[in-house]
Amino acid sequence: MKSTPLSLIAGVVALAAVTGFAALTAPGDAGTTEARAAARLPVERSSLLCPAPSMSDLAETTYSSFTPAGKNGGEAGAAELKTAEPLPADEDAPAGKDEDKKDDADKEKAADDKLVVSLKDLGRPATAETSKSDAPALVGTATGKFAPGWTAQQTTTTAAGSARGLLGVSCTAPDTDFWFPGASTGASRQDYVHLTNPDDSAAVADIELYGADGPLKSDVGEGITVPARSSVPMLISTLTGEAAENVTVHVTTRTGRVGAVVSAAEDEVGSDWLAASADPAGTQVLPGIPADATSVRLVAFAPGEDDADVKVQLMGKSATFSPAGNSTLHIKSQMTASVDLKDVTRGEPGSLRLSPADGSTTPVVAALRVVRGTGAKQEVAFIPATEAVGERASVADNRAKGSVLSLTAPGATAEVKVTASAGSEGGEATVKTYTVKGGTTLEVTPEAPAGLKGGYALTVETESGGPVHAARTLEVAESGVDMFTVQTLPDDGGTVEVPQAEQDLSVLDD
Repeated sequence: MKSTPLSLIAGVVALAAVTGFAALTAPGDAGTTEARAAARLPVERSSLLCPAPSMSDLAETTYSSFTPAGKNGGEAGAAELKTAEPLPADEDAPAGKDEDKKDDADKEKAADDKLVVSLKDLGRPATAETSKSDAPALVGTATGKFAPGWTAQQTTTTAAGSARGLLGVSCTAPDTDFWFPGASTGASRQDYVHLTNPDDSAAVADIELYGADGPLKSDVGEGITVPARSSVPMLISTLTGEAAENVTVHVTTRTGRVGAVVSAAEDEVGSDWLAASADPAGTQVLPGIPADATSVRLVAFAPGEDDADVKVQLMGKSATFSPAGNSTLHIKSQMTASVDLKDVTRGEPGSLRLSPADGSTTPVVAALRVVRGTGAKQEVAFIPATEAVGERASVADNRAKGSVLSLTAPGATAEVKVTASAGSEGGEATVKTYTVKGGTTLEVTPEAPAGLKGGYALTVETESGGPVHAARTLEVAESGVDMFTVQTLPDDGGTVEVPQAEQDLSVLDD
């Protein structure tokens, strides 16, 4: 879209006003303009969305909210998770002068009633619990010093029933585009796409499904309205008449933005959340496959117009190797490919890397379905492809027992600092540094905070060397089953680049 000269000038003025540094030299002025490197500054606002946890009467859910200390801007601010409920239809209607005070009081009380978790301190998580079967989705906002690196975790334990399992998910940032390889419309699965709208106007979303032979016919996946500050669950099998064991779900929005995540329940196996894959890319890393995995299934999808041939490599405890008989995978364009890697880790922790096999960089998305245990004691979890830790990444809801951190360096050897935060109810943070050899996966049991009471958060920071990808496995024994869930740790996006510039309004002279 072309801009008029007037709008261009307005944009320049706005940029100069916001940064206070715009270096702008008018044509014909003496001297030269020097380009300056962009500065990285802490973000001032973050948004997170948590899906409705469960419809089971046997479910118990813990919410954990956390912002790491350090590298945070400003002194004021807040981080709050509130229930996602539609705004009253007449909320914007004008009130009479005599009713203003009453309306303000009512709104303040309503806001208090919706508050679920409020973060009070940096470097110490805040938690809340619920056992309600109708617990709603949550909409969260962090501002000021609480915004950089803010994360929240929702963990649900369901002891019995079709949704038995430990279901964990890092609450997601709102966006307009999500890929979920690893879903299913098969008879043994009950998979829902949860769409949550954080804004004060309705969003409209489309859901596309792709099976092994291409797009699945769907007449009801288009134009789904998600009301303001509300959440809508969609049973995937009702969006198409075709049953497919392995499905890639693509969620986009026509208007507005949503948080999206898939809940997957599998008969006689278990249940968990399937988070979105990292954006389509030629190389993908899927970290944190447990050493005792009894079944690992890779599901991948090529969203572009070209087929993709990828090398499949496992980065194990001491080296990188290709699984026997599955060194490469051919992924046809717009078709979901899958391969059963069985017990690929063979008693050692590992991470999977997909990279171009033919020199091309055809982008793909990917996820793993991982099963531990056998028979009636099986449990399932999902590991999506994830971005590197980058400068810093955190994961909340770690406990005195059952937390395992997986670190993998797909390239050069790297050094990372791992901080176990203060506990939500007491304890002091602990810090350890680990070296991750290139091409390997290092699994560590984090050193719990001294004097820990309650839960804690883990923060991983890259100190030197190549990129590191990370995942945290949380384990809980329930009813004789070793339940587990895996969350990846992509860069928290706590800082953003801000152009350095100097204000020069002479560009407005004609």
